[in-house]
Amino acid sequence: MTKELEHNFVELLEKHQKIVHKVCRLYTNNYDAHNDLFQEITIQLWKAYPKFRGDAKFSTWMYRVGLNTAITLYRKSKRTINTQEFDNVEFKISAEDYDDTEEQQLKLLYKAVRQLNDIEKALVFLYLEDKNYREISETLGISEVNARVKMNRVKTKLKTILNP
Repeated sequence: MTKELEHNFVELLEKHQKIVHKVCRLYTNNYDAHNDLFQEITIQLWKAYPKFRGDAKFSTWMYRVGLNTAITLYRKSKRTINTQEFDNVEFKISAEDYDDTEEQQLKLLYKAVRQLNDIEKALVFLYLEDKNYREISETLGISEVNARVKMNRVKTKLKTILNP
C-alpha cells in the first residue's frame, strides 16, 4: 500500500470511526469484546481498502465491511463463547440531577435488538443511523423494496418484544 493510500485510509477511518463503534456496540456485550471487534473491523477495512473503488460513499462501504465482519464473528462466537451482558454492568455517575430515562430506554432497545437475527440487527442499526432505504439496500446487498418490507416486519417484531 502506498503512503498516500495509507494516509487516505487513516484519515477516512478517523473521520468515520463512530460507525465502527456503533457496529461494535450493537454486536458486543462488554468493553473487551467491543475493543476486539473494533480491531477486527479495522483490520478488515485495512485489507479491503485497496479494492475500494469509490462506487459508493466511503461510509456506506465502511458500514458494509463492518457489519459483515461483525455478523461473521458474532455467528462464530455464538457457537463457542458466552459473554457477560453489558447491561448488567453498573455505571457510577456523580451528577446529582442525573435522569437515566434515556439510558434505560437505550438499554431496553439494545436488549430487544439483540433478540433479532443478524440481518434484522443491521437493518435497525442503519435505520437508526437515518440511512435511507437506498443506502440500506446498497449496504446490505438487498433490493430497496426488500429493505422496506424487512424493516416493516422488524418494526412489528420490536413492538411485540418491547410491549408484550
